[in-house]
Amino acid sequence: MLKNYLAAGIEFSRLVRLARRNSISFRPRYLLRFLFLLQSSFWSVFFSRIEKKRFGAKIAATPIPQNPVFIIGHWRTGTTLLHQLLNLDPNLAAPTLFQVAEPDCFICSYRYYIPVFKALLSENRPMDNVRIGMNEPQEDEYAIFRMTDHSPIEHLVFPKNSKYFLLDDLAFLPEQISQRKEWEEKLCSFFQKLSFFHGKTIVSKNPFNSLRIKELAALFPGARFIHIVRHPDEVVPSTLHMWKIVMSENTLNQKGAVPSMSEVTEGLGKMLETIKKDSCIIPEKNYHELKFEALETDPVGEIQKIYARFNIPFNEVLKQNISSYMGKLKGYKKNKFQLDSEEKELIRKTLKQHMEIFNYC
Repeated sequence: MLKNYLAAGIEFSRLVRLARRNSISFRPRYLLRFLFLLQSSFWSVFFSRIEKKRFGAKIAATPIPQNPVFIIGHWRTGTTLLHQLLNLDPNLAAPTLFQVAEPDCFICSYRYYIPVFKALLSENRPMDNVRIGMNEPQEDEYAIFRMTDHSPIEHLVFPKNSKYFLLDDLAFLPEQISQRKEWEEKLCSFFQKLSFFHGKTIVSKNPFNSLRIKELAALFPGARFIHIVRHPDEVVPSTLHMWKIVMSENTLNQKGAVPSMSEVTEGLGKMLETIKKDSCIIPEKNYHELKFEALETDPVGEIQKIYARFNIPFNEVLKQNISSYMGKLKGYKKNKFQLDSEEKELIRKTLKQHMEIFNYC
């Protein structure tokens, strides 16, 4: 897979702002990565100007969607599978990998990037062998990072120290009023553009949004939220594995370090606690919770429960689409991680309350 995929495609001015307020290590691999980001930034500027001229007025005239579906939950809990399954609904549309990689110009530049992505993109994600492609559903946090240069992703690309970034006192919405306003405007404009392009209800998957429930509910009054959980014994080691790969392929300096199991477990607890607290403001009819284990065992049944909660018609076409998709995954082998007794005890001690809530004890 393409290195620097977290930041590739960000426009020149935003890349410069990021570089100015962060440090880059003067070693060949880091400098080469930055040079790659630099050349890609020029192409993004070029195509975005064309797109704005051709489609700017039409996109601006498109109503901002008021009822997107937000999939929340910690990394490695099955958010990707749920995103893929919901994307099988002809009435829903998830942002694709290409759309989040080139959010400023994905309409007019797509055909020009096809050969580039074919040459640089592998068939599967490096951390779990899940299929990846230009048109596969992807997290919209990557788009917001490129459109604003304000995102926790910055702490992955430009680590400031060896501490696990999720445990810092991060303002996942920037504290400065102007920056927060920019975040709100860019998120709305991205969803507006997706709505113009697809003409369907947007389904978003973004673990960082687990920490923004209140802000998202205010921005999108009719938003629906789906929280998916998974046994921590699976989530914690899988997350460790993910961060190790993501950091090795994207960082631009030597200040960061792969988080410890204790840090990842604490971060999972922090996210679960935030979701528990903030989800109370969401009307019951707009909030649904499910387990990955149940989704994996009975995908059709679990999706039907979601649709019933949100009062969305569930038809035979979607049922067949889900069954067909899951049939193609029968040969897929998940990563296997072994925890020793001390590691299991650490997880249980740290997450006891949450494990009891979800019957994972």
